Amino acid sequence: MVITAHAPAVKVVGANGQISLGKQYAGRQVLVEEREPGVWVVRTATVIPDNERWMHEPKAASDLRAAITWSSAHEASDAEQGDVLSRMAHGER
Repeated sequence: MVITAHAPAVKVVGANGQISLGKQYAGRQVLVEEREPGVWVVRTATVIPDNERWMHEPKAASDLRAAITWSSAHEASDAEQGDVLSRMAHGER
């Protein structure tokens, strides 16, 4: 892990309670921790919605990687569409 230190920058908290971290962080999500009154730690973060968390579980992530690998090696085709739809209608895999 590379740690890069930058000189402290003076920011002014506006009347609405906001500060600007700079355009390079526009649209990013951040974690803000108040360690003690007046001391904040701000870290960029990637937040995963609860309904998408399953995709990051090891088994699901492995299955998704395998599916992507398979699909990149096999050309898309509608040849078996009827069979697939029939199996899906009957709850088969």
